[in-house]
Amino acid sequence: MKSELETKVLLDLTHTIARPLFEQTVYPWEVLDKIGEFILQTGKTLSAENYDKIGENIWVAKSAKVATSACLKGPLIIGENAEIRHCAFIRGNVIVGENAVVGNSTEVKNSILFDNVQAPHFNYVGDSVYGYKSHTGAGVIASNLKSDKSNVTLTIDGEKMDTGRKKFGAVIGDYVEVGCNSVLNPGTVVGRNSMIYPVSRVRGFVPKNSIFKSPEAMIEKYLPHVD
Repeated sequence: MKSELETKVLLDLTHTIARPLFEQTVYPWEVLDKIGEFILQTGKTLSAENYDKIGENIWVAKSAKVATSACLKGPLIIGENAEIRHCAFIRGNVIVGENAVVGNSTEVKNSILFDNVQAPHFNYVGDSVYGYKSHTGAGVIASNLKSDKSNVTLTIDGEKMDTGRKKFGAVIGDYVEVGCNSVLNPGTVVGRNSMIYPVSRVRGFVPKNSIFKSPEAMIEKYLPHVD
């Protein structure tokens, strides 16, 4: 079961500028302490023909659309044709992939959004990784800190796995759909091509190709995505 949590199983690394960072990992959350430094190094290599450096350690693709009301803090890379909408708040150590959407009043910190991710309305994305073409509905929260401030753990096959992190939101794999007003509790991992019902409280691991209504009502072998 632990193998289903591995980076190479959850994520298609051809769809992120952070591929070199993920290739050094076994599990995706291992990148979370390294995002800022990676951005600082990568930003220096970005073409001035395609990217503007608009603030301290902030690189924005010329083709990206950024609302004037958005608040951007570095280190930050916003990729080609991405869209940052009204009153979005990006707090630093963030990579927004190509064609991705960070929407109205969405807050993002210390996270990587792969290409074509959509977090369009009133989302919180903290200490998280969202895979290629994943989508979160309005009001989805990736909660990144436990009430008792202890390390985030995952229970796999009855065995508790310590991630070594006090702040860890969610890893959602490629093509995942998360319904409106759902809460992804700290350390949630959702396998590729799964669907989370609206107003769900999700904790732990959701296998790939699943429909999640509750831990007691989860349907596996959901039909694959269609591009």
